[in-house]
Amino acid sequence: MNFSTGHQHQDIRDAVAQLCQKFPGEYWRELDRELAYPKAFVDALTEAGYLSALIPEEYGGSGLPLGAAAAILEEIQLQGGNAGACHAQMYIMGALLRHGSDYQKEKFLPRIATGELRLQAFGVTEPSSGTDTTSIKTVAKRNGDHYLVNGQKVWTSRAEHSDLMLLLARTTPKKEVAKRTDGLSIFIVDMNQAKQNGMTIKPIRAMMNHSSTEVFFDDVKVPAENLIGVEGKGFRYILSGMNAERILIAAECIGDAKWFISKATNYAKERVVFGRQIGQNQGIQFPIAKAYANMRAAELIVHQAIALFEADEDCGEQANMAKMLAAEASWEAANICIQTHGGFGFAEEYDIERKFRETRLYQVAPISTNLILSYLSEHVLGLPRSY
Repeated sequence: MNFSTGHQHQDIRDAVAQLCQKFPGEYWRELDRELAYPKAFVDALTEAGYLSALIPEEYGGSGLPLGAAAAILEEIQLQGGNAGACHAQMYIMGALLRHGSDYQKEKFLPRIATGELRLQAFGVTEPSSGTDTTSIKTVAKRNGDHYLVNGQKVWTSRAEHSDLMLLLARTTPKKEVAKRTDGLSIFIVDMNQAKQNGMTIKPIRAMMNHSSTEVFFDDVKVPAENLIGVEGKGFRYILSGMNAERILIAAECIGDAKWFISKATNYAKERVVFGRQIGQNQGIQFPIAKAYANMRAAELIVHQAIALFEADEDCGEQANMAKMLAAEASWEAANICIQTHGGFGFAEEYDIERKFRETRLYQVAPISTNLILSYLSEHVLGLPRSY
């Protein structure tokens, strides 16, 4: 199906689609069986310059706007791939670009742009805090020209395949700060050095292949020069990148929804039961049509959020709605696709069950639907804070 409606960055979409043809369903199925990292795919994206889309040209990147990054990730999903293998590099980048020092940018960005370094690990979530980020227990204590980090992170995807991690840690105890969001700092961690000096990584076998891990820090040394911005202001720096994260994940969900709708539509045209195409039955065609309408509605909010973000205007409302509505649209389309295929929807060779599992994640991560509803209730509708 042709889902184009005069999209911006169509040339990028076409080029990404062509690249993805080299990595068909068989490639992703084999990786999924082994929970293996798609190195060849990530290398191809890097070589083509797509993972450095947001890096300024002066540091070796393309200097493209967020909409271009969204187009890249959406197209990967639309072509049946899994951008979860590399999307973090897109949205983690904001903290370094906006708040990093000139030294940090010059040291890391050119090497990230060439693929010499991968910035794919985002160390935030912990077993006891979940989405209550201000209650994290990982601490970083200043000791001369470095910090000593102790603690644990969980659901840190791609930690085994990343050279750098963006790490959030508490530098001032929560009981000693005026606001619970104070006293948190972010660091760039050299994973290769850290693994030799107190950091251990334990893989987590999960429902989908995101190479998720637990990461343990035992007196891990991080140079003080790797502190991003001002000590204690890390929570604000993390927040500044969350709108981009939500928008990019929403774009991926739109790509997923389009893949499911295309798959269901084509099968409904081809499958003949009782002497007629099953797509002739309203019980089959109406749910697909409804999923299509909901996808298009969510897509409009995604585009609105991108436009506001690129204009440097407040887009918190739109970014959160885009993520929630796009995730719901992709999940609806996934269910309809399985229902249309019947038993074949559960067969590995059709790729539906793999994509079904992958898109289910976005009802929960990187932020749950309930927290988005809490944000809209409090900050948009002016209702009392619920937590």
